[in-house]
Order: sequence, then C-alpha cells, then structure tokens
Amino acid sequence: MKLGIPVYEGVNLLDVAGPTEMFYWAGAVQPLRTVLVSEHGGPVMTNSGVRFEAHASFAETPSLDILWVPGGDPVALGRIMSDPEHPYVRYLRLMAENARWVCSVCEGALLLARAGLLDGHRATTHWAFVACLQSFQQVEVDVSNPRFVVSGNRLTGGGVSSGLDEALQLIMLLFDEATAQNVQIQTQYFPKPPVDAPFPQPPAPACMVRW
Repeated sequence: MKLGIPVYEGVNLLDVAGPTEMFYWAGAVQPLRTVLVSEHGGPVMTNSGVRFEAHASFAETPSLDILWVPGGDPVALGRIMSDPEHPYVRYLRLMAENARWVCSVCEGALLLARAGLLDGHRATTHWAFVACLQSFQQVEVDVSNPRFVVSGNRLTGGGVSSGLDEALQLIMLLFDEATAQNVQIQTQYFPKPPVDAPFPQPPAPACMVRW
C-alpha cells in the first residue's frame, strides 16, 4: 500500500515529517510504504528553512493508495491556488481518482478544496484558516476546531501538530487499533504540554490566502 505526500516549496516541515515518522513505524509491521513526491522529483525547502529530498516526481508516481496533503506558507499556497490548472492541483485530482483515502493536515485542506476534492464533505483546517476554507461553499467546515475530521474517505486535520493524531487515526482506519497503539508506543507519543494556552480567536473573516 503506497501513501504519497506531495511536497512543494514552502511546505510545513511538521506536516510532512511528523506523519512520515508515524507511517514509518506502521510500515514496519504492516504493508505500508510512504513516498515524498515533488513536481520534478527534486528537493524542496520548507517554510522553516529545512531542505529535504523527494523520493520521486509526479510523473514517476502515477498512482497512490493514500494521498496526504500538507499545509505550508500562505504565499506558497497562494501561488499554487492562483492557478486552477497548476501541476500540483492537477496531481491532487489525478491521485484522488483511485485513492482509498484522501487526507490533508493544516492548510492542506485549502489545496484539496481548490482541487474540488472536499466538495460535499465535512472538513477542518488550521484555526486561522477556517474562514478561508468556508469560502469554498461546497465544503461543510467544522468550526469547532477538532484535531481531525473523517468524512467518507476524506480525512482532514487541524493545525500542524494535529497531523500526529490524524496519522494515528489513519493507521487505525487502514489496519487496526493495535497497530496504532504500537506506533504510539514506538514514538512515545503521550503528549502533556507544559503550557495550557486558551484557544485563540480566529482572525477577521477574510481569506488569508489569495488566488
């Protein structure tokens, strides 16, 4: 079973690295392989300045069983979303046609929505981009800021760190709870943050990404 994460310049590092770690441990005991794909197969720079290699290009990866779309820098998102036929958007549509699961974390939901892949589904995204996702009128946006939302074969996550919980949920959906528990133990994912900040209020209801 092949899980693909299409990456791009300005992608969020944790949206890629965190779930990839979870999927790696799942793949140690289950038939799951994770690949990072970029448009031309070359490396990309994350929004935090970390450069990493992709495994393959879009052309070299013509099909996926699971599609996982990460968020990123708003400027990078705007660059992709400004063109409805952008190679990244077209690749998402192509991969979703036969994918068993179509997933996003953080602002990756905006990319799925731009590709028309969340129409008729309930979804979530980073709290600061909820209003932006609501501009896609065919998407039912969960405004309660859940860690993740399952809608049919769509799985969307909230902001950044939500991808860890969401990855465990996907592993459980693909395999079973025992596999997800094993991954939780291997990664020692028992979060107890040292702070307890109040949940922030969303910004003014204007889309933060322009297209």
